[in-house]
Amino acid sequence: MKSHMILTNPLLCFLFLSTFVCSQLDYKYYDYTCPNLTKIVRNGVWSAISNDTRMPASLLRLHFHDCFVNGCDGSVLLDDTSTFTGEKNAIPNRNSARGYEVIDAIKDNVEKACPSTVSCADILTLAAREAIYLTRGPYWPVSLGRRDSLAASQSAANDQIPSPFEPLANITAKFVSKGLDIKDVVVLSGAHTIGFAQCSTFKRRLFDFDGSGNPDPTLDSSLLGSLRSVCPNQNDSDSNLAPLDPVTTNKFDNVYFKNLLNNSGLLESDQALMNDNTTTALVSNYSKYPYLFSKEFAASMVKLTNIGVLTGKDGEIRKNCRVVN
Repeated sequence: MKSHMILTNPLLCFLFLSTFVCSQLDYKYYDYTCPNLTKIVRNGVWSAISNDTRMPASLLRLHFHDCFVNGCDGSVLLDDTSTFTGEKNAIPNRNSARGYEVIDAIKDNVEKACPSTVSCADILTLAAREAIYLTRGPYWPVSLGRRDSLAASQSAANDQIPSPFEPLANITAKFVSKGLDIKDVVVLSGAHTIGFAQCSTFKRRLFDFDGSGNPDPTLDSSLLGSLRSVCPNQNDSDSNLAPLDPVTTNKFDNVYFKNLLNNSGLLESDQALMNDNTTTALVSNYSKYPYLFSKEFAASMVKLTNIGVLTGKDGEIRKNCRVVN
């Protein structure tokens, strides 16, 4: 069964019954069949973070990109085959999506403990939660029982994943199409409190914004100078990296929103949150109240993790996250 969003909390089911189907997923889904699942995932994520401080943001982004393309079904993990072109080389993922090997390693350990039991979609969902929690971010409940897709779609990834170059209205429309709303746009943008972006994703703000030959006038002048040193105006700098939050780069907090108030958002889509009355008010609140941001980020993640999941007899439990059984 593939629903738009599946919830197991009775109160949430009551509140959202008109829109969402409530069945299948369960917080205790693997309690008997794979009781150490969360511990295995956490250990795998911790090991990955100890080797690469960028990994929490990478795992969260991988999960987000999975859920936004036909639901949280592990399709982003599939390699291309003779029958479909997958999502790994779609424009939003090519040479930027990371963390596949981390999920592979966790899946190997899960298979040793609980063969053919836990889906790659559930592993990726849990890994994203653990990554944020281990970066001093919030912890949210994850209902389990997702099944893995039998295919992937490069064209769907190109069409459905929001781009940092898109206007806020377009990004919001993509969120709404997934059952999310404008508050979720702002809250989940707050994930940019950690991680890095390639220069190619924001370079036009530095040198030729809107074809004017001038930088983006909304970009803080001191940040502009430092970014130009990291991203000189030449093609070979496109893959250089700059932190999305240069103040507390590896800590999950609310500084991202403070940066926006200081015209120091890195991506166009970040700073665009200050151009709309509704989103500006949310940015201001989250900049003042870190607990509010933490709480609402967790709530938005619960919504995200339940988009378009496969349950029951749909899909499969992959033995290898990169290939259909």
